[in-house]
Amino acid sequence: MPYCPIIGTLGYVLSPDRSQVLLVHRNARADDQHLGKYNGLGGKLEADEDVVAGMRREILEEAGIHCEQMELRGTISWPGFGKNGEDWLGFIFLITAYSGEAFTENPEGTLQWLPVDRIMELPMWEGDRQFLPLVFDDDPRAFHGVMPYREGRMVSWNWSRI
Repeated sequence: MPYCPIIGTLGYVLSPDRSQVLLVHRNARADDQHLGKYNGLGGKLEADEDVVAGMRREILEEAGIHCEQMELRGTISWPGFGKNGEDWLGFIFLITAYSGEAFTENPEGTLQWLPVDRIMELPMWEGDRQFLPLVFDDDPRAFHGVMPYREGRMVSWNWSRI
């Protein structure tokens, strides 16, 4: 059976000195699958856009800023991650330069600049704790992983770099 995931982007915007990252605290909607968690910015790819265009659009919509420079840090396949067990394939970006002033909130929650070296202390998806160190490390190679979910929980995590 072919793998037909929802394709999405997930971006982490760095401050100019690279010491802080812009995250959304998902605290605005009671029906949110991510309620209470901190996350990067992003969402579903639209049919007429490539992943870079999708990432730029999502950052503009969710944070009100324009991506000037970004790096693809990795890809993750999330079988079973969706609210109804849908499969996702995510392209993970680090936004290293932007223009504009970031929103302080959006329809999903509060936007906050937080120290990069403290993000692992925040409430987040169990799986995010596995891949976030790879997003922020000094290895220039992108990582590529698979993280199956079952009943809202991470089952395993495997990744590689080439």
